[in-house]
Amino acid sequence: MSNIQPLPYTYGMYTMCLVQDGNRVLLVNRPSEKGFPGYIGPGGKIDFPESPTEGAVREVLEETGLTVTKLVYKGMAEHVEPKTNYRYMVFNYVATAYEGTLLHNPPEGELLWVPINEALNLPMQPWFKERFPLFFEEGTFEIHAVWDGESKQTLEKTIKKL
Repeated sequence: MSNIQPLPYTYGMYTMCLVQDGNRVLLVNRPSEKGFPGYIGPGGKIDFPESPTEGAVREVLEETGLTVTKLVYKGMAEHVEPKTNYRYMVFNYVATAYEGTLLHNPPEGELLWVPINEALNLPMQPWFKERFPLFFEEGTFEIHAVWDGESKQTLEKTIKKL
């Protein structure tokens, strides 16, 4: 019998919430020094013990100055790393109502209202460009990817519309 104990499973829980106003969406133009440069939706780590929805509302407020309501859950995007037993989970939402004024000096990058049908022409991370249209389709989605942290490559990926 082996005395080697398997690694414990660890989780990271994050959120992303696109703010939609008619035919346009609010995006953040993140600079390189913040990581994930290019246009992206507001979001970030879910603080314990808040719920994923509470985390989404807080992150949008912190990054944009807007208080969002009428959130619709759109789906889960996750990466699992079998070598380290780590699961990175992102709960994705669209908010169709908001109050407040955009921040003049937002902490994560410049804020821009963009027509939804033109957004994919902007510079974006490949994973966000792939996920972006799913926010505006009927139903929910699940993206499941197996990641190799050593080679920094996706080994397999499935995208399901539920």
